Amino acid sequence: MGPQLGIHELLHVFSFLEARDLLRAAQVDKVWNEVSGTKELWRQLCLRRWSSCKDFQVMRATQTWKQYYLCRSELDFRVESGRPEKDFICKALAGPKGEIAKLAYVSPSEYCFDRREKSVVCTASSDGTVRAWHLREGMEIWSSPLQPAALVDLVTYPQLQLVVTVDAQGLIKVWEAESGRESASFCLPTHSSALEASDHPEGPFLLAACADGTLYMLTVPGLQLLSRVSVFPNQPASLFCSPDCQWVFALAQDSDLSPKVFHSQSLLCPPEDEPPVSAALPIRLTSRACWAPDEAARLLVMHRDDNSVQWVVTTYELGAKKCRDAMNIQVQQVTSFILPDTMMPPHLMKGHSSQVVLLVSGSELVLFTIHGLWLAAFQDHQKPITSLYVDQSRVITSSLDLSLRVYLWKKENKFPVLKSCCYLLGGSHRWASGFTQVESDSMSIVGVEARNTGTSILRSYYFQLQRDQDKEQET
Repeated sequence: MGPQLGIHELLHVFSFLEARDLLRAAQVDKVWNEVSGTKELWRQLCLRRWSSCKDFQVMRATQTWKQYYLCRSELDFRVESGRPEKDFICKALAGPKGEIAKLAYVSPSEYCFDRREKSVVCTASSDGTVRAWHLREGMEIWSSPLQPAALVDLVTYPQLQLVVTVDAQGLIKVWEAESGRESASFCLPTHSSALEASDHPEGPFLLAACADGTLYMLTVPGLQLLSRVSVFPNQPASLFCSPDCQWVFALAQDSDLSPKVFHSQSLLCPPEDEPPVSAALPIRLTSRACWAPDEAARLLVMHRDDNSVQWVVTTYELGAKKCRDAMNIQVQQVTSFILPDTMMPPHLMKGHSSQVVLLVSGSELVLFTIHGLWLAAFQDHQKPITSLYVDQSRVITSSLDLSLRVYLWKKENKFPVLKSCCYLLGGSHRWASGFTQVESDSMSIVGVEARNTGTSILRSYYFQLQRDQDKEQET
């Protein structure tokens, strides 16, 4: 009998194995079983397979790296398969008497498989109510008292367990996500054109744009006014806060005005008698914009060319440089490309990683690199796409054909590859006119299903792992 490998030698050999090989090695004997379950082996497998996986996702929970890998692998399989009842439970949640204007998750989006996870979303609707929903149980948790005016927008702060709404008259309110108790309010002078939540390192804040072109910066949760600045005179604006919360991009709606970018620090602590630090981008007739999520300050903007003929996607890098006592914003163009003439003007735009932009035109989803390299196009819907959800693991589209389409990212080449996986179907076409919104967290997908009667319901799809199914069979 030859000499046996020691623990350190086994660890070195096992570091080259995939998960299935480690599971087989664990069946050899007691020593192999212990070595194959080593924390660092499974940690490296997780980090290689899911680039967005972070240490705190496991450290905050009670699962080990091995448990995390096995559970998330099973979850990916169930999302990819999309078999009703086997892979997910679909539930219809009705409550609002009007249309749901906005929905957002208030539960943290991190992958957590220690049986403590809970998918909770909040909705704001035209009937003047805010509601919280438990997706796995398929039930309403709480509903606010009727508000004087229809609610038109909503944002959430999952880490603070707070919900912020604004109504058609510009009244902003903060709600405690667990109880539904109102905790603060602030009244804008006109109705709001945009609401944006930001978890800035120096403290969370809320951005609100008025229809008169004024931008308000408010503290959270107290809604105390930090700053107010006129961005576009008498022009409503759209707002986009960068992933690191250091930049705010403002875009005038239906206008040829040049969009502006603000350094958020100057909005938080505005200098006396001086306007916040900002810069106008050298483009006009801007239609859409998004941030590259893997870059701190990479901005992608869709706009008309100099002759106002063709649509162009331009990528900028933003920077701030302090010169003496003044802060200057530096805007550097990285690249630009012209969209094909055969492509209808996109109405939805999202970024992925640092190099990929997703555009929706009618019922088609198209992927380009920021340099204009065509990657893929999907025509899985029969009617126009109404909403687009993108994260590090998946892409989901909602459509007026009353279906959601799920795609998964595959990191197989230089650029990410998107794989079309499954349909999630809505209710009956007799009662519904299609999906208008879609959002997702690690364990669930939820869409707003518009009814022909002018109301809306939520339709949730909760993915069940084998441990959940075993637990249900026991009870």
